[in-house]
Amino acid sequence: MQPDEQAYHYGVIRRAIEVIDAGGADLSLEELSAQMGMSPAHFQRIFSAWAGVSPKRYQQYLRLTHAKSLLREELPLLETAHAVGLSGSGRLHDLFLRWEAMSPGDYARRGEGLVVRWGWFDSPFGLALAMGTDKGLCGLAFAAEVGAEPAMADMRTRWPKAQFVEDPMALRPQVEAAFARRGETALHLIGAPLQIKVWEALLTIPEGSAATYGEIAEAIDSPRAVRAVGTAVGKNPLSWLIPCHRVLRKGGAMGGYHWGLPVKRAMLAFEAARTEADAA
Repeated sequence: MQPDEQAYHYGVIRRAIEVIDAGGADLSLEELSAQMGMSPAHFQRIFSAWAGVSPKRYQQYLRLTHAKSLLREELPLLETAHAVGLSGSGRLHDLFLRWEAMSPGDYARRGEGLVVRWGWFDSPFGLALAMGTDKGLCGLAFAAEVGAEPAMADMRTRWPKAQFVEDPMALRPQVEAAFARRGETALHLIGAPLQIKVWEALLTIPEGSAATYGEIAEAIDSPRAVRAVGTAVGKNPLSWLIPCHRVLRKGGAMGGYHWGLPVKRAMLAFEAARTEADAA
């Protein structure tokens, strides 16, 4: 799938969410495609290309009730951050992730002396802003819901003293590997010590599953720090790759999402559909 097709397909998914939220969860293919202003064949083709399952099946993943099924009662206990350490590996199907965390002292300098390269890319979830250092990707933001300028401003304020250089070609190989879900992508985690622990715990949540804020707090040996965990989840600079979209409120409520709730729902549905397609 070409990048411009990915952006177009996310736009279709976004419109489908609106239709389903308006009461169209049980619409037939013909009815749903008509509301989308598309022929059934075109609509079916887009969903098959983007999600790997039928539009009808995808509707089930987009329903809010699907989130509850992700919180399985026997979800394996998340590995603690201290067991993972400050480097390790994770898998998103055939994508190999390796990461390194910035030291607390370097983080306290708010990016001083750090060169951060950036560029805009099309993704399965709309326009994406990628940022990276010489050690790997340090930022991944999605602008489809919040807008390009706010997304850029948001990311730049995280490391206000860094030098920002537009250089998409330097980032392209790792960004393309990340969205293609194959190859290798290096991550550079830039955050406070507690944030790093939370983000490393997020990396252990299996695709097709979810965890609560309380479970994340338990995983980092800070069971009383649920609110702080929630703040750290919201500050995650590497959305999608560090899967903060897999964190739900107790009982399965979606909660919020820094880059817009429709993006979070699309990500969860995308993963569920791909997991089903890969299993088949």
